[in-house]
Amino acid sequence: MSGVYEPKKSSSRKGNQKKGAQAHKNTYAFHANKSSKITKKIANMPVGGLCEKCVEVIMWRKKFKKYKPLTTMKKCVCCEQKAIKEAYHVMCNNCAGEKNVCAKCLESREIVPTNIKTEKELIQEQVELERLLAGMTERERRSYLRQMERKNKKGADGEEDEEDSEDDDEDDSEEESEDEDSEDESEDEK
Repeated sequence: MSGVYEPKKSSSRKGNQKKGAQAHKNTYAFHANKSSKITKKIANMPVGGLCEKCVEVIMWRKKFKKYKPLTTMKKCVCCEQKAIKEAYHVMCNNCAGEKNVCAKCLESREIVPTNIKTEKELIQEQVELERLLAGMTERERRSYLRQMERKNKKGADGEEDEEDSEDDDEDDSEEESEDEDSEDESEDEK
């Protein structure tokens, strides 16, 4: 009987086999072409009226160049009007706002607020700023513009310590007192 082949007994129990390593691994991470006009256009498109999960999905699509913008308006599932301008949405913003649901997944979750400003709002802000600056003296105007520049820079760079902002305020008051001193000296010379 030694010449007869006898197979080894193996377990038929599920999960007893060991899996191997991942078959295909990327050697480098994907990076979209930043200088592409289409990539810039897609990146600048606002994402609004969605829940947090759907916003993450859309942002992932944008990051990995999977986002396909709509070429024509899409029909809303609620009001059945061609009113959807954003890709991957199934409900128009009006219907989603009335029903208080996400415009993509139609679930009643907390909607992420959007910081989208229309052209009218941007023009109105610009007019108000010009009106405000027109009523100021040259010194007040320059001081105001410096403060606005600091706020924009601070927002872009991240949060600074409160101590730093207090030091900046002290520097402004010192500059103003130095300006007053120099004006006094110039008047004395005349």
